[in-house]
Amino acid sequence: MHPDGAGLTDVAVGLGDLRHRFGDREALAGVSFDVPRGELLALLGPNGSGKTTLFRILSTALVPTTGSVVIFGVDVVRRPALARRSLGVVFQAPSLDRKLTAAENLRHQGRLYGLRGRELERRIGAALERLGLAERAHERVERLSGGLARRVELAKGLLHRPGLLLLDEPTTGLDPTARREFWAHLAAVRGEAGTTAVVTTHLLDEAEACDRIAVLDEGRLVALGAPAELKAEIGGDVITIETADAEALATGIEARFGCRAQVVERTVRIERERGHELVPQLVDAFPDAISGLTLGKPTLDDVFVRRTGHRFHQGGGSGA
Repeated sequence: MHPDGAGLTDVAVGLGDLRHRFGDREALAGVSFDVPRGELLALLGPNGSGKTTLFRILSTALVPTTGSVVIFGVDVVRRPALARRSLGVVFQAPSLDRKLTAAENLRHQGRLYGLRGRELERRIGAALERLGLAERAHERVERLSGGLARRVELAKGLLHRPGLLLLDEPTTGLDPTARREFWAHLAAVRGEAGTTAVVTTHLLDEAEACDRIAVLDEGRLVALGAPAELKAEIGGDVITIETADAEALATGIEARFGCRAQVVERTVRIERERGHELVPQLVDAFPDAISGLTLGKPTLDDVFVRRTGHRFHQGGGSGA
């Protein structure tokens, strides 16, 4: 294994039948997949889906109940200290000392990984420059905006050149502009270093920016693939109908048009090639039952509905 933690294997992360329980509740229920070296993977799921539990296991903060976790060929359960050498972590909760400057925060981080002297200072300067923070290097973190502070967090996580970067809801609390800037900087630094990254998010647009998405729901992996591939499995258009009696309307549509009509949160949902041709027929056939109707191309939310039977942001528990 190389000193930076990026061993010779082409698989950065391997999960095998990963399970974890909190008392009687199963937060992860047999999750298995691989993350190839150099990939940007989103762990996407609503609250209670298991993504936070999985993140904690990957970061070695939590030992799984059963199953295997391997990072660059190292068994995380058996050799957590060695696995940590491969990791850079950006936690959801801020981990910066707000009374220190950006450079001082990075300096302390580097020393934890054994960096000293000119090499440490060179890396600090390069990291801050790369993330557009060179002019703010000697400014206290407490005076930085939320977006700039998150960039310092990213620089801190990358300072020791980890093979795997883990980011837990990294844009929480940022405004839309700061979110876009953070993702642009993440893409730039990953492109330069070829770092593998796994990011947890509950934001569908952020997941769209990743190479692949692992979709979790109630502790289970319900979908895995590139965003375009996942949406292509639906094909055609998605028609969503608002109505007072969704069950009755769905039954009527299936009987009249012979197509599947799915009830989702008191609406009726139809997947249909050339859906625009069906819309006027639906309105003519059920004028009194339809109170609203939308037609659109498939989204990741539609993928989630197809795989789980409920919308992405419908209730789930919290914290797992």
